[in-house]
Amino acid sequence: MNLDFTQIVPYIPFMLEGIWVTLQFVIIAIIFGFILGSIIALVKIGKFPILRFLADAYTSIFRGTPLILQLMLIYYAVPQLTGYDISPFLSAILTFGLNSSAYVSEIIRAGIQAVDKGQKEAAEALGIPYRPMMFKIILPQAMKNILPALMNEFITLTKESALVSVISYLDLMRRAQVVGSDIYRNFEPLMFVGLIYYCLVMILTLIGKYVEKRLRTSD
Repeated sequence: MNLDFTQIVPYIPFMLEGIWVTLQFVIIAIIFGFILGSIIALVKIGKFPILRFLADAYTSIFRGTPLILQLMLIYYAVPQLTGYDISPFLSAILTFGLNSSAYVSEIIRAGIQAVDKGQKEAAEALGIPYRPMMFKIILPQAMKNILPALMNEFITLTKESALVSVISYLDLMRRAQVVGSDIYRNFEPLMFVGLIYYCLVMILTLIGKYVEKRLRTSD
């Protein structure tokens, strides 16, 4: 086998810098997606048909089209339609945040509806307003049930972050491609960043299991 990992040694610091570059937009996109997804989920179970229709349409569009298409539309279409030269970093945050919020909204909606209706009826009987009831009684119980699904969504988002390489954002994948072009060998740098992605996913998985365990012991 024609393999020589020693050739990528000088480039290891350059590729390792891609970890923080990748995590920067992934973390922001996750927070953005979670907040927006929570709002959309509450709209979906709300009392306004028009808002429910718009929320369902939003979810349908972002779940029904490829993520890479959404990324390229935002990166290339925004300058064309508005004249604003959007950066790869902002394009990545918007695309992954909006896409993730569609999935998160469905996860949270299902979690809320899975909570025993008796909890809501008891809160209403005690005269607790809708907002405090939702944020202090219903959502905390729902979060315990949907945590594994949320962590799976965040892990998927981390892996799919490699797609931003197509808009020349210098994430892990793009840096591996740069190194491969420089040394005319692609397998070694791709395997190296593949190992990094695997480690990131394993760390997220362990964090998810730890949080889930703490939530269970707090019951």
